[in-house]
Amino acid sequence: MSRAWIALGGNLGDRAALLAGAVERLRARGIAPLRLSHAYETAPESAAAEPPYLNAVCEAETALPPRELLRALQEIEAALGRPAPHVPGPRTVDLDLLSYDDLVLEEPGLILPHPRLHRRGFVLVPLCELNVHWRHPHVGLEGGELLAALALAPGEVRLHGPLPVGVEASSGASRR
Repeated sequence: MSRAWIALGGNLGDRAALLAGAVERLRARGIAPLRLSHAYETAPESAAAEPPYLNAVCEAETALPPRELLRALQEIEAALGRPAPHVPGPRTVDLDLLSYDDLVLEEPGLILPHPRLHRRGFVLVPLCELNVHWRHPHVGLEGGELLAALALAPGEVRLHGPLPVGVEASSGASRR
């Protein structure tokens, strides 16, 4: 089994319920959620007028190879009403494959670890909640070091609370 880190986000509809539904659909696809961060609310990255996002990170185990895992994530997005991947703008659910074991990979349509992971507070805060010592396999720094380098503004990533799913929600940063 491989360990995957998956970012979840969305800013349309019942955001918490949609993210929880995405986690449940992971299970149905043979992707076993191990732990789930709390949800965090953030402003959209774009300057366009969009509602705020809810974001979380899921640590999961899977036997699916990276390309198949990515395809499963995209199919879950589509089933939950997301337009085609890479279409900018508001979305019901966005699932990003952040990392897969310690794999460093660059192929058309799949880059691991996620190329913007280390520059996104809305990803690093929930990731560090689960494992502050997670090490970026390409950059070589731990999650806590990457997060500290961002110097987020107060309130930029706000705790929203747990998502309504049957996965252990973290109570703080893990030392795993």
